[in-house]
Amino acid sequence: MVSVPRLVIAAPSSGSGKTTVATGLMAAFSERGLAVSPHKVGPDYIDPGYHTLAVSAGGSGRPGRNLDAYMSGTALIGPLFAHGAAGCDLAIVEGVMGLYDGASGQGELASTAQVSKLLRAPVVLVVDASSQSRSVAALVHGFASWDPEVRIGGVILNKVASDRHELLLREALDESGVPVMGVLRRTEHVSTPSRHLGLVPVAERRADAVGSMRELAGRVRDGCDLEALLALARSAPPLDVTPWGPEAEPVGSRLAQLPQPSQLPQPSELPRPSELPRLSRPVVAVAAGSAFTFSYAEHTELLTAAGADVVPFDPLRDEQLPDGTRGLVIGGGFPEVYAPELSANEQLRKAVAELAHSGAPVAAECAGLLYLARSLDGKPMCGVLDADGRMSGRLTLGYREAVAVGDSALAEAGTRVRGHEFHRTVLEPGAGAAPAWGVVHPERRLEGFVRHGVHASYLHTHWAATPLMARRFVERCAG
Repeated sequence: MVSVPRLVIAAPSSGSGKTTVATGLMAAFSERGLAVSPHKVGPDYIDPGYHTLAVSAGGSGRPGRNLDAYMSGTALIGPLFAHGAAGCDLAIVEGVMGLYDGASGQGELASTAQVSKLLRAPVVLVVDASSQSRSVAALVHGFASWDPEVRIGGVILNKVASDRHELLLREALDESGVPVMGVLRRTEHVSTPSRHLGLVPVAERRADAVGSMRELAGRVRDGCDLEALLALARSAPPLDVTPWGPEAEPVGSRLAQLPQPSQLPQPSELPRPSELPRLSRPVVAVAAGSAFTFSYAEHTELLTAAGADVVPFDPLRDEQLPDGTRGLVIGGGFPEVYAPELSANEQLRKAVAELAHSGAPVAAECAGLLYLARSLDGKPMCGVLDADGRMSGRLTLGYREAVAVGDSALAEAGTRVRGHEFHRTVLEPGAGAAPAWGVVHPERRLEGFVRHGVHASYLHTHWAATPLMARRFVERCAG
């Protein structure tokens, strides 16, 4: 049994102020000396970066972690949460979209409501009250009564115009039976810049973000009843789960619990990591810095547990790969924003190309795919792939189900994954002679590139659901 005080911060819709409230609460409680564990529902990479910064005031050093029931399967939500929240005083989970919005056409799957039920966590509903008064009670009542298994324990009113407006809202909500635990006034003082894929990542504006975080913590501290919120969090019952661990996770066990489309092959019997041979510790270089900010904390943990020495490097500044690099992981981010700078670092581009051409394992997702291409918006990239990338006016966004078409350094042929795409770029061609994945839902197509040791794709995946990929990757690095 795992006993962790916890809250889920949700909203009726996107744009209501979830990120403002959740991040502000993380910062405010951290400033009080509590060890706060930050979490985010869904695949989003950017919000967890702000969560990590928010809890740094308390010195916990905990990374923001994602809880995505689509990509990892519902059975992993509790264990992943317990792993991230171990030893903390309070866990705060920021929701995604509206409370009951989930994967398209799949009911509650991957919704904030589903995650709150899996965690048995009380929900605090953040309501944008800017254009309503008494109607707020009907809205809150509807959300509170829609699913009896979802426990809405309080409301935080956002964008309240005046004392008079606040009084009207409180009087209306007195009839709903859901207590008001915070009121935030309309303000322009604390803002976070955004661009084509949402908020600008904290790694690109850390100095400004630290100042904004202090303001946000003060605003939330002044406007919210922190004692009532903490009491609500402590009312969450114990969770009957075993914390996830990168060393002990049975390979393939979680994937088998995902709903399987008929197009995909059946899984083979896979060994546990403890049954596999011990490895030497090869250096796996992981791209970081402002251009490559999209990664899940569990990926580094899995690589390390599989026997790798994980060493970050910054393609914008470092002219060489880390000494002794035997494998390379290049995750997501914003290469399109930094294409001139990435291209100007010709020495590193050549080093990456030489490593890839040597047959060393290289795993690239989205931004990494573009960095390995021949060019991006006309700027020379690494030239590992015979493809060219460019910005487009179309957002590609959504969950995907895919199967590995052939063997690669990352996956055995037939490996099933669930992932997501999130980009405004186009790569031409979109697949090589040996594709990385066969996407089977929501459409059928070939995607990505496998060449020598390179596995490059637009698809973001969560390796906690398929931990054998990390083990396989490190094995190839050691070999």
